[in-house]
Amino acid sequence: MDNATVYHFVGIKGSGMSALALILHDKGFKVQGSDITQYTFTQRGLEKAGIDVMAFDEANIHEGLTVIAGNSFTDDHPEIKKAREMGLPVYRYHEFLGHLIEGYTSIGVAGAHGKTSTTGLLSHVLSGVAPTSYLIGDGTGKGTPNARFFVYEADEYRRHFLATKPDYAIMTNIDFDHPDYYTGIDDVYSAFETWANQVKKGIFAWGDDPELRKLKTDVPVYYYGTKDRDDFQAKNIKRSTTGSNFDVYHGDEFLGNFEIHLYGEHNVLNSLAVIAVSYFEKVNMDEIKRELADFKGVKRRFTERKVADMTIIDDYAHHPSEIKATLDAARQKYPDKEIIAVFQPHTFSRTIALMDDFAKSLNLADQVFLTNIFSSARETAGAVSSKDLAAKIAKGGDILTVDNMSPLLDFHDAVVVFMGAGDVQKYERSYEELLSHLSLKNN
Repeated sequence: MDNATVYHFVGIKGSGMSALALILHDKGFKVQGSDITQYTFTQRGLEKAGIDVMAFDEANIHEGLTVIAGNSFTDDHPEIKKAREMGLPVYRYHEFLGHLIEGYTSIGVAGAHGKTSTTGLLSHVLSGVAPTSYLIGDGTGKGTPNARFFVYEADEYRRHFLATKPDYAIMTNIDFDHPDYYTGIDDVYSAFETWANQVKKGIFAWGDDPELRKLKTDVPVYYYGTKDRDDFQAKNIKRSTTGSNFDVYHGDEFLGNFEIHLYGEHNVLNSLAVIAVSYFEKVNMDEIKRELADFKGVKRRFTERKVADMTIIDDYAHHPSEIKATLDAARQKYPDKEIIAVFQPHTFSRTIALMDDFAKSLNLADQVFLTNIFSSARETAGAVSSKDLAAKIAKGGDILTVDNMSPLLDFHDAVVVFMGAGDVQKYERSYEELLSHLSLKNN
């Protein structure tokens, strides 16, 4: 780390990049960055920190910079290209993160699903009991002076997490995702096993995942779940409209009764992983109980708003397993209300690879609407459309446009769950405006 340089982030609004920029800023380093001009949900944190965010332009690159390049951008990006031509230090995001976690008790959280929620929960809990730095995939980052712990989200995409070697790892699951990179489940497993063998002290893995049960590593693997074969087990789970309550055992040792104000079975499992890590770091269980009960969630994961008589939930879910978990959480909190899903498919390759699973998960809602597929910088076209997915959905499947969200006005005193990893929030805003105008007119 260099106090004389300015750290310039190419793609600073990316969720991991913005979190990393905030950490360096907190540590007293000079930070700036560039990105698209369109507003993103990560932007507010950067603005509040007073970090300068510019539009992409190769004129941003000059002597005295250390460039951190977002993984969405190739070496042909004008800013990255110019930095390399000038001989400036250039790091990829994951490479820089690998250096940054050294010197702390580091905990990496990986998994095809659940890593952001679990990273956020672990960061919150450990921050309440000891100085903790953290990097969460919802754009939240904090660099705490004299931190004991460093908690970070470990991204398996293109095997980026292999640039990090943590003390501990939490693995929430191994599932086939990112079909534009991974060839299948065996390829994903291979990446996780390679990373597992870079972990220094221990791994905490979900016990019901058949792939995680196969892990062969040099460090102990402790499984968490709801079965007697799990090392850390949740028993007597009671789910209600205010959250979940459960007892936790490590073998025959009773660790206590825990209460969370979060919804869905996955959040009980995420909490178990956090309890397990804390146990091995000898953190007081009463303090863990207090912090777990106080956690409110992370950005874009089951974020709720009330507009008129409707409850609107925003969630990042973009894989069938995540959709299932989000709808399960909505049913737990609102058992007596109609649940309407609005889903924006994310990338053509994922949509075609997981089409039947998407239809099965979405049919758990009472009514389903789709938007057109959100393409990515890496993938702008494909031989599939939202109509193909709609044909497999039994509970509706009409396709909405931003200019016409009126089909949603047929529902009253119900829950609309907007899901997707692209720009599904523009559909939410359009719907909210419609509702607000209607509400004003009726009053």
